Amino acid sequence: MLLYRDVTEGTVVVKVIALANQKGGVGKTTTAVNLAACLAALGRKVLLVDSDPQGNATTGLGLDKRDIKKSIYDILTNDDVLAKDVIIPTAYDNLSLLPATIALAGAEIDLVNMMSRENRLKNALERVKYDYDYVLIDCPPSLGLLTLNALTAASSVIIPIQCEFYALEGVTMLMNTIQRVQRNLNPALKLEGVVMTMFDARTNLATDVVNEVKKYFSAKMYNTIIPRNVKLSEAPSHGEPVLAYDAKSKGAQVYQELAREVIGDE
Repeated sequence: MLLYRDVTEGTVVVKVIALANQKGGVGKTTTAVNLAACLAALGRKVLLVDSDPQGNATTGLGLDKRDIKKSIYDILTNDDVLAKDVIIPTAYDNLSLLPATIALAGAEIDLVNMMSRENRLKNALERVKYDYDYVLIDCPPSLGLLTLNALTAASSVIIPIQCEFYALEGVTMLMNTIQRVQRNLNPALKLEGVVMTMFDARTNLATDVVNEVKKYFSAKMYNTIIPRNVKLSEAPSHGEPVLAYDAKSKGAQVYQELAREVIGDE
């Protein structure tokens, strides 16, 4: 779903996409970081929002959390802190980061008694999102207030699903949450797509899972399937997206394919 605003230069179009799955270990942050990097490499201006207290998207782009003075926690809990003052340019052209630190772990409690608590991120991004073509929000592996803030701020959702036996476990709960957000907080929210991750071509199970998910989500499943890949696993420890770590690797190639699918016919 595209958001529009008329400005003197013409119509500005920005896509705000939350990457969500309350099940951990499904490649959500890996997808957020690498999709953001590949979109930026294709010339799109991208903001990656790290909304996970683990801060893995932040370190995955080479930032040391100990050096970060202000983070997404500050803009969620303090009206005087503006997103533009927290966003950090990365080492990669066209790619900026709204970082997270462990302080974000306290946000769920701090937000409970705040007015319009589900709209805090949406309101914070409103002033900066039109500077970008894509805003990607890496959600925590839960369906708490941080994820609700992301879904309220987003125009659409990408769901990464691991190619394993319990792939669809919990996805129904996530879809129910998306529907509740649509009804009560963000009627424009759409399912952008589903991306299968950690595919192991050596097993029949992985193929069976892909087929099962395809039945469930039909045309909403991306053609690009993310395989298990050593370079994808190694890149975060070097603080780099896989495109920078090893551009010739299979992991880099498939995320470039996914980025082109996300861009589509824009």
